Parts: sequence; C-alpha cells; structure tokens
Amino acid sequence: MTTPIAPDSAPATTAPTATPVIMDGPGFGPGAAGGERYRSPLLDGLNPQQREAVEYRGPALLIIAGAGSGKTSVLTRRIASLLETREAWPSQILAITFTNKAAAEMRDRVRAILGQGADGMWISTFHSSCVRILRREAEKAGLTSTFSIYDSADTKVTLKRIIKSLDADTLGFTPGNVSARISKLKNELADVDSYARNANMSDPQEVMFVEIFRQYTSRLRAASALDFDDLIGETVYLFRAFPAVAALYRRRFRHLLVDEYQDTNHAQYALVRELTRPVSRELAEEMEADGVHVRNLRDATGAIPGASLTVVGDSDQSIYAFRGADTRNISEFERDFPGTKVILLEQNYRSTQNILSAANAVIGHNFDRKEKKLWSAGGDGEKIVGYTAYSGHDEAQFVADEIEVLHQAGMAYRDMAVFYRTNAQTRALEEILVRAAVPYRVVGGTKFYERAEIKDALAYLISVANPVDELALRRILNTPKRGIGPATETQLASFAEANQITFRQAMRNAGALGLGPKVTGAILALSTLLDEAALKLDPASPASPASPASPAGPANVSELLTFLLDGSTLLAGLRNSRDPQDEARAENIEELVAQTKDFNRENPDSGLVDFLTQVSLVAAADDLDDASGTVSLMTLHTAKGLEYEAVFLTGVEEGLLPHQMSAGEPGGPAEERRLFYVGITRARQRLYLSLAMTRAQFGDINVAMPSRYLQEIPVDLIDWKQSPGMANSRGGTQPRALNARRDGFGGGFGKRDGTPPGLPPAPKPKTEWANRVTGTVRDNGDLTLAAGDRIRHVDFGDGRVNQVTGDGAKRIAHVQFDTAGAKKLLIKIAPIEKL
Repeated sequence: MTTPIAPDSAPATTAPTATPVIMDGPGFGPGAAGGERYRSPLLDGLNPQQREAVEYRGPALLIIAGAGSGKTSVLTRRIASLLETREAWPSQILAITFTNKAAAEMRDRVRAILGQGADGMWISTFHSSCVRILRREAEKAGLTSTFSIYDSADTKVTLKRIIKSLDADTLGFTPGNVSARISKLKNELADVDSYARNANMSDPQEVMFVEIFRQYTSRLRAASALDFDDLIGETVYLFRAFPAVAALYRRRFRHLLVDEYQDTNHAQYALVRELTRPVSRELAEEMEADGVHVRNLRDATGAIPGASLTVVGDSDQSIYAFRGADTRNISEFERDFPGTKVILLEQNYRSTQNILSAANAVIGHNFDRKEKKLWSAGGDGEKIVGYTAYSGHDEAQFVADEIEVLHQAGMAYRDMAVFYRTNAQTRALEEILVRAAVPYRVVGGTKFYERAEIKDALAYLISVANPVDELALRRILNTPKRGIGPATETQLASFAEANQITFRQAMRNAGALGLGPKVTGAILALSTLLDEAALKLDPASPASPASPASPAGPANVSELLTFLLDGSTLLAGLRNSRDPQDEARAENIEELVAQTKDFNRENPDSGLVDFLTQVSLVAAADDLDDASGTVSLMTLHTAKGLEYEAVFLTGVEEGLLPHQMSAGEPGGPAEERRLFYVGITRARQRLYLSLAMTRAQFGDINVAMPSRYLQEIPVDLIDWKQSPGMANSRGGTQPRALNARRDGFGGGFGKRDGTPPGLPPAPKPKTEWANRVTGTVRDNGDLTLAAGDRIRHVDFGDGRVNQVTGDGAKRIAHVQFDTAGAKKLLIKIAPIEKL
C-alpha cells in the first residue's frame, strides 16, 4: 500500500479537526477517482454499526461492545482504516490493551491486514507503554534509564524486611496485606505524603502503616526501582510536572485507542486524560522554536487539538472492582469527553438467542448502565438447562454426566468449561470428575489438594497420624509464622540425628538445644499441640510419657482438624488478614473442614488414616488425557474473554453468587450480577445453571438458598431438572430453584400459585432423596474387570460392565447401572466391588 503522508509535510487541509466527520457511504480512500467511491475491503463482513465504528472520525468515540459482538475486529480495522486512508502515520497511533496476549493478537491482526505498513505503531499494555516513556524520560523522573521493575514477589520480599525491622507483625501487618493496600493507594494516584496528610496519626496502626509505606518508597528510590503500580503513576506525575514533555507525546500520538475501557482504574484513566489534552499555543510555539514540526497540526488558535480518543468497552462486563476498576470511567465518559459519539454493538456472533435473552434479562436489573440488548441472527438454540442438586457432590455428578452426554454426541472436551465463583468449589467437582474419568484441568489456579494452604492443613493431620513423618513436621514447623527459621530447623534435624531420635522427639526436647526462649517456647507449644491432638485421636495411648490419658472417647477427623486449626491459628491468621488472596485460602481450608464432616457422616467407622488415604488417592490420580483435550475448570473472573461451546455455571446460590462478601461493598451485588452475566455470555450453544440445596460454608453444612439472579431469568428459557426424589417445591409444581422469596429481589412477579410476591413460600413436602452422591473413593489395587462383570457401586448400586478401556492406572470401566444409567468409572479409585 502507499506510505501515509507525514503530517508535518502534509497540506494544512489535512490537519486534525475538532469537528466530527462521518465518511458515510460504502467507503472512500486513496482509490477514489472521478467522483467514484472506493470500497475498502476493510469494511467487508461488517454490520452497519461495526462499519460506522470503523469509519467515524471525531474527537472521541465510545464503542459499547456487547459480549461476542466482534469488538477486536472493529478495533483492528479502525486502526487499519486510519492508515489506509492516510490520516495517520503508524507512529501516531497508540493502542492500549490490558494483557500482553491481547496486544500481540491485535498487533498480528493489523499486520495481517497491512503488512509492514503497520510497523512503528505502539500496540501494548498500559504498563509497557509507560515503561517506554519512563526509560526515555528517566532523568526528569528522577530515575536512571536502567531502573529496575519490581514484580509482586520482589515487593513482598522488600516489605517483609521492613515489617521485620519495625516489628510491625505484632500489629498484624504482613507483606501480603501491606502490598495490597499500597497497590490500591497507588492506583488512586496517592503517594505516602498525600496519604499521611489525611491519616489518623493517633491510631498506632495508621502510624505504623505510614512508616512502612515511607520506608518502602525510600527503598525503591534508593534502588532506582519502580513496582508495577508505579509505572502508570510516575508517568502521570511526569506529564503533570513537565508540560513540555507531555506536549511531545500529545503531539506524537494523534490517535489513542483503548480496549476493555470498563476495567480501567483511576491511574489509567488519568493517563488517558493526560495523553489526549490539547497542547497550548505557547507550548506549540516553543516546540516550533526547538525545531519540532507542528505547523500542520495547529488549529486556528495556534494550539494543537487533543488527540482523537477511541475507547471500547462494556460496563456490563466490569468485574474487577477489587483491582480498582471503576465503572464510572465508562458510564461518565460522555461527560468527561464532550462531543463523544456513542455506537452500540449489539449483534452477537457467539451465543444462541436463548442464552442472550437470559443475559439481557439478568443485566437489565442493574442501573447506571448504557441500555443495550444483545441479539443473534443464529436462532433460539437449545433451552438453558437448570439443575437443583442436594449437595455439591450431587451437582458435580450431574456436571460429569452431562459432560459425558455431550462428549458422546461429538463435542470435544476442550469445548466445555465449568465455572464457579470461588476456588473452594473445585473440591467436590474434582473428586467426582476424577472418579468419573473425565479429563480436566484447572485454569488459572491449582488443583484443590495441590494448594499450599490445603497441604499445610493436611500436614498437621499427617503429623498426628504419623509422628515420624519428618517432611510433614518440617512443613508445619513455621506455618503459620512462629519465628522458627531455617537455621533452627537444621539444628533440630542435627540434634535428632546425633541422638538417634525422631524429629518429633527432638521438638519435645527443644530446651536442650540452647535456643532463645522465644523460639524454644514456639517449638514446645507446637509439640504440645500435636501431642494433645494425638491424645484426642487415641485417648488410651498417651502420645508422650508426660501426657496423661484422657477418659473421653476418640475424636473424629473433623473434630481433630478443627482442634489443630484453632490451636495453630492457621485458619484464624488467614481470616484476619487484609490480603484478598488469604480470604480465598481461608475458604479453601473451610472447605477441607466440610470435607472431613462429609467423611465422618459417610464413614462413621473410619478414622484419620482412612481419611488421609482417601485424600491421597484422589490427589495422586493420574491426569487423564484424551484426543479431544480436557474440560476447563475456572473461576468466573478467569473466564472473562473466553468462550466455549458448552458452559456449566455451578453454585448459583445466595452466599456464592452473589458472594456473601459483596453485601457490605458499594455496588457489590451489581458487580456480582455482572459476573453472572459474563459467565452466561461465555456459552456458544449450551448453558447449564446448577445449584445445591446444601452447601458447606465456614466448615458447616448449611441449607443453601437459590440465587436471586435465577429469578430474573424468564422461566420459559430454562428447562429445570431435579435430583431424584420428591424434592420439587409446591408439591412438585415448580423447580426448587424458583422457590425463594421474591420480595426485593428478582423480577418482581408473583409465584405460580398466584400468591403475592411478598409472601414466604408455603410449607414444602418432606424431601426424599432416592440417590445421593458421595465423594467416596477406594483403593482397588489390582482389581481386574472385563465386559460382562457385575459390580456394586457405593452410590449407584449394581450394574454390568459393558467395556474396559485404557491401560494401567488409567483403566476406565464403562458400566450400565440398573437404576442410575450409564456411567464411566476410573477403576483405580472407584468405590466398587466385583460381585
């Protein structure tokens, strides 16, 4: 293609104008001749709204792009259009995305359209763009051009040293919670001085935090280093402190395009504002005098108009408030940038109309949003399937069964995904998927039994069950933090070896090591806790010579784990932390407590060793592989930007979705509704919504209420199914999921029996469950099965083996059960016996 004309040598008539110009018609460009209009291939395949978004020219353009509406294609074609029509040099375009992956995809798409003509553009993340600017302007920013960039691990190491030197841990400060707090402040463009001016300095906590923040800032400066949050903030400060520097970048970037604008925080918003401000006449004249060509960029007043700004986003998909994302950036865009043109992209190219209608109905209950209705030309498609289970395991079995039905019908495993609100929900899902021989992977996370906090809690149980397990003891020695360092751990090991005793016995004799009183006391306290736990497990056999026997009966696994968690403060420390990640870790441990209660109830005659064996069987199960890939398991936050043929959205219950923590947060339930909306719109063809009647919360099994969001979906869009038994509400006349109170939440319509929406539900008939699924597994060792064998399953009863596939530990039995139907079982751990 023809090289674009340089703006500094172009005739004055090509100078940017503040007046919006729409190039309507089929398109025009350099090929136009003799009054004929040139039809750009860039417009091929675009719907009218997409075409308008590509062709519009003006000071500000807001593209409200609904889920699956082709926003990436519009953004890349708009960039290509600016170059094709010679309205900009590649170097005058700055396109900003949120991830390196998105930036690379956009760069590749533009290059595929324009070839080498795209070279020279800045297509990068906010952070990458700011690094390039700060490296060039390092001296003015008070940095060296080789400044370091601290990642989150570097930040936490630095904060750990500061906290230790100040003894700030005594006030509850940890590297995690301090790091999160400082990050939040920096995203609001607050530094330590501005924060200190408004802090309550009569509060010792505040005084200590300010000191930590101040020392952290000083250490970064001394090291000529910035953390990730600094990159954007320092660039904003640079532009505000040095207008002449800002003017150079405003003159250079004449077209600024920002993707996922609804996810911007205050600092990112401020950066966009700084880059799109006009350059005053005085600064333009200074640049002209310094030999910077700006003549053809200046308007009638002598100033350089602000750059053209295009943002693409959808406030309905803003789900990152916990990271500082502010939906007001997009909802108030027209106020912040007068003269904005707004274009709605409502045609969806991903999902069926039934799925979109459900999404529209749900998100329509949020206020302060730009009204839009997603629609599809692809037809209604299958109805959404709703399922009400008795427990998390029942729900997981439903998911596993439906996955197998879809797979048998020809859908690849890689085209299916299971979503959940919290990581703790994966425990039941993983147990059943492993047992049902469904290949899966946890996306953006770790498998339940591989999570550090779960390994920590299990290590406490292992240390009681097997006192000579040195690996487990070493894991919990300083978990949570007790001031026992690696050197002390080595001394204990050396003492044990020298005296030919176990590591546990060395802990009991810590007083003989000559350690300080604080460290010695911490070791002895842990040793005593483990000894007391051992006594609870077996009162008749004292754990140590000094421990008296207890007359009480043996504790079950749940009681033992609760005792250890309380005594070690492992769970309490996570609950009291301000680090949002610790909140999720606490939920995971509480899920483990709930699992022990399930185990006690389902296996009343089994003990701690049996429980640990069951856990190890599931945790050690080999990953299954399949030619069609694996089913993806992920949180709803991780799911953003992805799409699948079939989506299972699990745990649609009050307390999970919306999450209980959202109740006290501004706009919390509205953000949770957006999260639900994002999950729904990831599905192309099939959508499954499931919930359980009972769910583990805080280690207890509680009755779970259906999510208020379910009642916002028109009933004719969902085909509700139930767990077996008389469990329908209204004596079987309507799904249990719609049996919650409708006053204050939901669509505001009455119940099916005609009673007003404000009345509580009528008494329900006794629930009877013909089939309740457990998470039981069994070590089948060398069990061999062949077609025709009869087996008995703990949950499914008797059945006949139709075939056996796979080899070794990955052998799978395909069984037709007499009452439960066809199932797949991983023979290695399935709770079966051969008849």
